[in-house]
Amino acid sequence: YTPNLAMSLNNLAAFLSEVGEWNEALVAARKAVELYRGLAEASPQAYTPDLAASLNNLAKRFSAVGERNEALEAAREAVRLRRPLAEASPQAYTPDLAASLTNLANILSEVGKQDEALVAAREAVALYRGLAEASPQAYTPNLAGALTNLANRLSEVGERNEALVAAREALEAYRVLAEASPQAYTPAQAASLNNLANHLSEVGESEKALEFKREARQLADDLP
Repeated sequence: YTPNLAMSLNNLAAFLSEVGEWNEALVAARKAVELYRGLAEASPQAYTPDLAASLNNLAKRFSAVGERNEALEAAREAVRLRRPLAEASPQAYTPDLAASLTNLANILSEVGKQDEALVAAREAVALYRGLAEASPQAYTPNLAGALTNLANRLSEVGERNEALVAAREALEAYRVLAEASPQAYTPAQAASLNNLANHLSEVGESEKALEFKREARQLADDLP
């Protein structure tokens, strides 16, 4: 029953996080990692993927309570575990590796390691781009999110023009998604418009930035 308990603890941690019980979520996530680590030591092939997922979850829980160094350690381990999995079975595990890289990039940024964060964000975009080319419906949303993340990481290191390119591409992806499924993606499109406006302001394009902010406001006002 240990695998079932570990899975239940991961689910509990996610639910507790959703309702703002950050400390309880962290306790559950820690226990899940502890259980999966024992399972993975005994049966690596069967449980290493679960351990990696649990570590990714733990990193988010640490970050939520401000324990960023612990979050970084967990996020790095998740990437280390998922990289060989993706190399051995790309179709099965590349999406997981891309997700862990995005998580790692965010946490690296939080602890002031902007250059490393940018490297992780670039790799995540490259992976999601390949996935979206092969399966647009499944992975275009992930690519758009990764591009938004990349734009922010580029901005942090002063690469504002390149950040603008990534933010524009993210917006175009969200426009396509929102046209096909307005209820699901119009909020993300509005957020992407605001993000692009911020990057335009950084390069002195204030009038264009205002135009996009107005469009974002209009979309938000039109939401049910």
